[in-house]
Amino acid sequence: MTDFPRETTDQSRPALTLVELIWQQKKNERWLRFGRFCHDKRIDRSRRIVGFAPGSIFALVRWAGNDYGTVVSNLDILRAVRRGEAFQTLPFVRPGAGILLRAAGWPKVERVLQAIDAIEALKIDPCTVSPDHWRHIHNRLAADQPFRAYTKAQHAAWLKRRDLLP
Repeated sequence: MTDFPRETTDQSRPALTLVELIWQQKKNERWLRFGRFCHDKRIDRSRRIVGFAPGSIFALVRWAGNDYGTVVSNLDILRAVRRGEAFQTLPFVRPGAGILLRAAGWPKVERVLQAIDAIEALKIDPCTVSPDHWRHIHNRLAADQPFRAYTKAQHAAWLKRRDLLP
């Protein structure tokens, strides 16, 4: 990764999770399916860096292809971590993030994209969906089993529970 902002020494300021995005059509693409970033730096016409506040949930799609078709197709739903919190390292994400869901291969990526579309059809912002639901989808994909659809009632319960968390 290039041109990332330097780490701050101010411990009172939350550290951002930085993600390098790129768009080289039909060659190399890293883009957000959803997410609310609070930092945005354009490097050039095809590259930029976005930053997420601690606790933010976002979906990163990584795709690469060549003259013969798709080489890599991944979708990760991630949670930006707080300073000092454990995290997993991922390509193009610094320092790393909490992984809620990982899908590799177009069939699985397509199923996750359809799940995101279904959530948006309910007029629910995917950034606010329960992290447990993303983990549920991840586990069911890993077992090659169908997963439950997210419901408005489930979302309302999550929002009430989230308000009670420290």
